[in-house]
Amino acid sequence: MTTPDALTHRRVLAIALPIVLANATVPILGAVDTGVVGRLGQAAPIGAVGLGAVILTSVYWIFGFLRMGTSGMVAQSHGAGDGAESGAHLIRALAVAGAAGAALIVLQWPLMALAFRLAPASAEVETLARAYVAIRIWGAPATIAMYALTGWMIATERTRAVLAVQMLVNLVNIGLDLLFVLGFGWGVRGVAAATLTAELSGLALALYLAAPALRNGARAAGIWARARLGRMLRVNSDIMLRSVLLQGAMTAFVFVGAGMGDVALAANQVLLQFLAITAFGLDGLAFAAESLVGQAVGARRPERVRRAAVLTSGWGLAGAVALSLVFALGGGQLVSWLTTSAEVRAAAAVYLPWLVLAPLLGVASWMLDGIFIGATLTREMRRAMLPAVAAYAVAVLVLVPPLGNHGLWAALMVLYIGRALAMGRYYPRVEQAAGTGPLAAQG
Repeated sequence: MTTPDALTHRRVLAIALPIVLANATVPILGAVDTGVVGRLGQAAPIGAVGLGAVILTSVYWIFGFLRMGTSGMVAQSHGAGDGAESGAHLIRALAVAGAAGAALIVLQWPLMALAFRLAPASAEVETLARAYVAIRIWGAPATIAMYALTGWMIATERTRAVLAVQMLVNLVNIGLDLLFVLGFGWGVRGVAAATLTAELSGLALALYLAAPALRNGARAAGIWARARLGRMLRVNSDIMLRSVLLQGAMTAFVFVGAGMGDVALAANQVLLQFLAITAFGLDGLAFAAESLVGQAVGARRPERVRRAAVLTSGWGLAGAVALSLVFALGGGQLVSWLTTSAEVRAAAAVYLPWLVLAPLLGVASWMLDGIFIGATLTREMRRAMLPAVAAYAVAVLVLVPPLGNHGLWAALMVLYIGRALAMGRYYPRVEQAAGTGPLAAQG
């Protein structure tokens, strides 16, 4: 069995900072796509690219469990010094990704029909969006496979590789956007072709980096054993159900806010962008928790689990405090960068204190997510989400009628606190999992 390196602040930051930088580049892709197609001087292509991207993102989001599930299981095998099983986890996840991507390609026509029924658009926009999706859908296996590969890279502390892959995708996408759209005049189809090529380029680099692990995993005994496949299914299905509940709660926030008028809806949308930035910023620390807690569970070291949880959560809290201070001191200026509407700016200023509170009240639940994923206690994550969402629903029903949008934001804080309390109740099982080994630490 390998002896893990010391758990230090430097090690936590070495895992987290490349993820933060990689996340910071994500909005660039959408901005470049929009900016390049916007040079065509027509509204329809901009709307088509935006709508097509949202449709694909919504479909791919369903398979986000592969990143989290792969991260936890690989981290445990890595911590146990079982390189073969670590690679085998990745092979199994890539098999799921390939099958899921192929299914989406086959089912693209009914999926598009359903999507445009749920989000109707003008005939011109729909025609262009269909053309965009029809090209990009061929990258479905690559996009879903990247969830698994990213999980493997995080689990094995190769987060600089995550950043390298993301930077390659960005550079290829930007370069080909300019060439295909402005150079060749391919319009929306050029944007789609550029993104597809960028996704395939990212996959190629990630597979190259993971090649030694894949070769090692191919030699693992019982790679397709029923018990191992069953564990992967349980872990990933629990994560998917938990994610559906969480996404449902956030969607309800938007829908309920929409009933309070255009100004309140717009103000909420602006503030939610900064909440998304908060999540991106703290993701790196939650991912560090996944890796270090998972490795400690695999090494059967409960004391290392505790230290990993404390170290990463301490940095998470520091990040949350920093973000809250930024929002408190500069929130008004940040809002003004996103909207020129005086009404929306005024409304956002009224609700800005909730944004200041959000990182402080949400950080515990976000860090516990990483800790529980590392320990693969996904069943506990799913169970914890149920009472938290129920409390959120009650809060919406009770607080929104008398308090309006303030009540809606208060309900969101209830969701954060409820998740943290419910998962905190299960935390002792995280350290217990380290005493039973990785195969016993099942969700």
